[in-house]
Amino acid sequence: QVQLVESGGGLVQAGGSLRLSCAASGGTFSRLTMGWFRTTPGKERKIVAAISWSGRSTYYADSVKGRFTISRDNAKNTVYLQMSSLKPEDTAVYYCAAGYSSYDIIATTTYDYWGQGTQVTVSS
Repeated sequence: QVQLVESGGGLVQAGGSLRLSCAASGGTFSRLTMGWFRTTPGKERKIVAAISWSGRSTYYADSVKGRFTISRDNAKNTVYLQMSSLKPEDTAVYYCAAGYSSYDIIATTTYDYWGQGTQVTVSS
């Protein structure tokens, strides 16, 4: 019943910044664990960042820690991924995901709803 729509993907130069947005409809956004995942050709989808329903717990993959920031605005039913100091290796399709489970915010099984994905390309 939860629908997720990503936006903000595009082309950027290495060292640049980009902000992804994910708008949710249906369900109760304030109770959802939210996450961002990414995938590249030939590789499995991997978690990039996650945030609990309360916002008190966050997670970042080692490869993006210090450069990416996940946040949520419950009033707007939107989660964001602010990406800075982008590297060519960050090039991927990024997916927004949501779930009502909060036991483990980094587990793929936590997420029941997925967006369509948005392409981020970082040029060198």
